[in-house]
Amino acid sequence: MNKLLNLFQDREFIFLDGGFGTMLQQAVPDIGKVPEVLNITHPEIVQKIHKAYIQAGSDIINTCSFGVSEYKIEGCGYTVEELIGAAVANAKKASEGTNAKISLDIGPLGRLLEPNGNLTFEEAYEMFKRQILAGKGADLISIETMTDLYEMKAALLAAKENTDLPVICTMSFEANRRTFTGTEVKAMAMVCEGLGADAVGMNCSLGPAEFRPLMEELAQWTTLPMVSKANAGLPDPATGIYHVDAKDFASVTAELIPLGVKIVGGCCGTTPAFIEALRHIFDKQAYVPQNPEISAAVCTPERTVIIDQPRIIGERINPTGKKKLKEALKNGDMDYVLSQAADQVRDGAEILDVNAGVPGIDEKKVIVNIVKALQGITDAPLQIDSNDPEVIEAALRVYSGKAIVNSVNGEEKSLSAILPIVKKYGAAVVGLTLDEDGIPKTVEKRVEIAERILERALALGIPRRDIYIDCLTLTVSAEQENAANTLKAIRYVKESMGLKTVLGVSNISFGLPNRSLINHNFLQMALTSGLDLPIMNPGAPDMVRAVDTYRLIMNMDKGARDYISKYSQELSAAVPAANGVSQSVSAGKPEASGHQEAAFETAESGEIAYAIMNGLSGKCKSLISAELENREPMDVINRTLIPILDQAGQDFEKGAIFIPQLMLCASTAQSAFDVIKEKIQSSGGQQESRGTIVIATVKGDIHDIGKNIVKVILDNYGYHVIDLGKDVEPQAVVDAVIRDHVKLVGLSALMTTTLGSMAETIQAVKAAAPDCRIMVGGAVLTEDYAKEIGADYYVKDAKESADAAKEVL
Repeated sequence: MNKLLNLFQDREFIFLDGGFGTMLQQAVPDIGKVPEVLNITHPEIVQKIHKAYIQAGSDIINTCSFGVSEYKIEGCGYTVEELIGAAVANAKKASEGTNAKISLDIGPLGRLLEPNGNLTFEEAYEMFKRQILAGKGADLISIETMTDLYEMKAALLAAKENTDLPVICTMSFEANRRTFTGTEVKAMAMVCEGLGADAVGMNCSLGPAEFRPLMEELAQWTTLPMVSKANAGLPDPATGIYHVDAKDFASVTAELIPLGVKIVGGCCGTTPAFIEALRHIFDKQAYVPQNPEISAAVCTPERTVIIDQPRIIGERINPTGKKKLKEALKNGDMDYVLSQAADQVRDGAEILDVNAGVPGIDEKKVIVNIVKALQGITDAPLQIDSNDPEVIEAALRVYSGKAIVNSVNGEEKSLSAILPIVKKYGAAVVGLTLDEDGIPKTVEKRVEIAERILERALALGIPRRDIYIDCLTLTVSAEQENAANTLKAIRYVKESMGLKTVLGVSNISFGLPNRSLINHNFLQMALTSGLDLPIMNPGAPDMVRAVDTYRLIMNMDKGARDYISKYSQELSAAVPAANGVSQSVSAGKPEASGHQEAAFETAESGEIAYAIMNGLSGKCKSLISAELENREPMDVINRTLIPILDQAGQDFEKGAIFIPQLMLCASTAQSAFDVIKEKIQSSGGQQESRGTIVIATVKGDIHDIGKNIVKVILDNYGYHVIDLGKDVEPQAVVDAVIRDHVKLVGLSALMTTTLGSMAETIQAVKAAAPDCRIMVGGAVLTEDYAKEIGADYYVKDAKESADAAKEVL
């Protein structure tokens, strides 16, 4: 039974607490940049807040430890262990004589994880592990306000591997049903449930009314208890007061009951009065359990591939029979691997098979590097292809999302080694119909092995929807009589066992002439027999067309929309780039329209766009070097690179790509700028700066992820960015402006309590340098308030900061 529900047996609903920071701000005018220090300096204040929530009806109180990561508390004078130990002690003291449970509160680390930042997954895991071990004495763990699914995975793994406590996982979503980094609701649900969370849901960012569509989607993708912990609407930046009162908050939250919400509380702007109001309404209601029919699916944070129709698994990142790939893996040539991935996704692959099995290399180390590199350039889910349990686990551990494991087979050794790993990491698994006796020749024997794999997987708790069967293709040149048996076995597994099917299609033609003809016809036969996941080369157009046509004829492509979009103009088909950026291609070359024409004037410029949008740094460098043979450096910057970055920014604004893809484009473009810089320096010149910008997170605020993203984008537009860091005094900003004759300043704030510092900084800069323009951003800001405090520009994201810079400089 669910560990969390075991703590609250026979309860209709479970009540969390509300905004702890909200209460601290009311109790202490200046809470400082590390509020958790109050656990030690003023424990009575922390305990008083806990008691107020318990008296209001909270079943669970979160420790005052949300921001206690090594990074966030740096320089505060206390260690992680001291702050969290005191936080747990205060919660225990406050809850004495009550039935309230104590949850160790874990928030984001405050740094971007790879590939968007420089914090590795392994480092993040260790930081979370330290926090969790320091929280000894808590009854459960709450991992909340996450926006990066990779960071959530690191925290959840640290919790599951170092304690036996129940874990509640919540992420913060925006109105577009994605987190700040682009994570989907269904991806969060699949990953958190797969890794063993005890409850899953949302907190912060939005009010309870905006939670409804999020909860509706979540209810379709999880069997776990669902959590709602909304803000009290949005705050007034000038006063910090939230606009939803306790009564309205409770009544709107109660509208989530029919959707299956089980655990409720409040986040920013909520107080004990909100919890009391929740109990007043919810105690009169009954929990409405949900029994969703969850689809078979795999995912990355930004993209979910639902296996409700045939989906193409690209086979090209598998060194078997591929000399160039073997050499690339031996030599550590990751650019070649990444180009194979990008090209396959461009050609129609929806999932990528990844195999690093080359004699003489460290397969475990190499596949980890490949997985990390791939998830930096593509949102296509991965299939981890190996028969070595250590290799599979290493790859699954660093994978962000839900992957497929290829494969397990009917041998006892394989079943006992592979399936527990699949279960631990919440992956799907391919079962090969072979055992100690090899590949059976009869349909009956293959089915028998499939049923054996199914039984063992179900016994471990692997959902039926996550078990796929590969009935194996034998080459028709040697086993001609068995080709039909493969098709019969596929049909039985699909129709009688109700499982998804996988097949390496091209094996059928090995050793025969005109292999493509055989592959194409066999694929069509396999699809009509029930094949769901053909493993194939998407670079073979006839093979992709066969899948597209099958989807059309079988009424999977509703209204023929995909088919018409792709084939109505055969020579200028819309093809998605690997990272989700849509590009138009004509005869294989990207093209553009409108103000982007300069970026795609030549075939070479189109290739540069493809390289930048797909994170192919090596290819980008070589293409830029070639361009510089015939063009001036500033011409390449202004007529090729800047328009490409502008296009990426527009795609971001439209929601076609998200922060990881925008950062990818910017970082890849940086490799192009590096080549140009070297060219200019080698000819005795100096690269022309587009202007100097000072950026800073204001005094009292230690949140700098948004500022850091802005820096990356502005750097790659060619501006000289002076980053003063976080918690910056107003005078430090003024000094930098005067010293470097700066015409544009960017200020960031995430906390309502630091908006005063932002206003003070603006006033100081305007007084010292009246001609300097100021742009401001941050989650608590609005355009109206930005104008009120004297800012010249309100920029809601990195793209708008680049727009402001272009206008000013």
